[in-house]
Amino acid sequence: MNFELTEERQMLQDMLRRYLRENYGAEARNKIIESEAGFSAEVWAGLAELGVLGALFTEDQGGFGGAGFDIAIVFEELGRAGVMEPVAETCVLGGRILAAAGRADLVEQVIAGGLHLALAHGEPASRYDLTQVATTATAKGDGVILNGRKAVVSNAEAADHLIVSAREADGLSLFLVPKDAGGVSLQGYPQIGGGRAAEVTLNDVNVPDDARLGAPGEALALLEPAVAAGTVAICAEALGGMETALRLTTDYLGMRKQFGRPIGTFQALQHRLADMLIELEQARSIVILAAGHLEAAPDRRDRHVSAAKHLIGRVGRMIAEESIQMHGGIAMTQEYELAHIAKRIVMADHRLGDTDHHLERFIALGA
Repeated sequence: MNFELTEERQMLQDMLRRYLRENYGAEARNKIIESEAGFSAEVWAGLAELGVLGALFTEDQGGFGGAGFDIAIVFEELGRAGVMEPVAETCVLGGRILAAAGRADLVEQVIAGGLHLALAHGEPASRYDLTQVATTATAKGDGVILNGRKAVVSNAEAADHLIVSAREADGLSLFLVPKDAGGVSLQGYPQIGGGRAAEVTLNDVNVPDDARLGAPGEALALLEPAVAAGTVAICAEALGGMETALRLTTDYLGMRKQFGRPIGTFQALQHRLADMLIELEQARSIVILAAGHLEAAPDRRDRHVSAAKHLIGRVGRMIAEESIQMHGGIAMTQEYELAHIAKRIVMADHRLGDTDHHLERFIALGA
């Protein structure tokens, strides 16, 4: 099997890496972290102009990529640079749901960078289970009334629309809800790994019947493929972060001196660095495997995705911890790049299911 990138994907990778190197340094990132929005509108517009957002959609959806490897390439570079822009929330989760629901008009706006989305699906008691939804949708006249609470909704404050899951008579459905709709309230907060999220309360939110995405009761048919793609994106992003953590650690061990020589010459630290490199290559292989099966049959796809998410969570924590320990106190200062990268790596384990959840899911799918 040939694992080399196609010419188009190599160009995409080189272009994105160069853009982020020039526009997303530690100083710029710290300013973004301290901002109210939690991301840069200028960087977002730049990603759209370069076609990076379009690379996450198929040609039929108005883009020019959309395959698992396209997603992996983009998010590995975003993770390598520690980018906090809500690309996964708007394009991979929200955008793919809208595309599958036939909302080409809104997908076009997403690709152009003019529309932000947030998937309001998780709830305080759901524990990553896509079927555990207590929010209700009650038919009333020619509309629907939504009531419930959604937890840790990434990008909710910046979103133009929330994609809300709710249970109605026919089962679980999805609704496109304007963020400023009456009865929608948000309590926002910064996330540990960067960006912002919010607790969303829906109190008698009245939306028209055509706000429903897809057929009534068929939410999982839209959710499951989008969440699988989002999980691959998060795995690739964490992989990129691990590459940066390893690079920073290697550079530091060659620079920091003790007893008159670089500490990277000490055999104990060399062994630890070698272990990190081995684990990183395992992580790279599992991301390639998951990306290559994103278009496979659902059971096979989900089994490979869960295997990847489990391994990435375990390896990511190991590399983040080892990097910090071998750096010492400097690794925890905000001015130093590793502090942010390590947080992003660790918090990736809690997005769309942690290691325990995906291990249990992997076992269940293999039964």
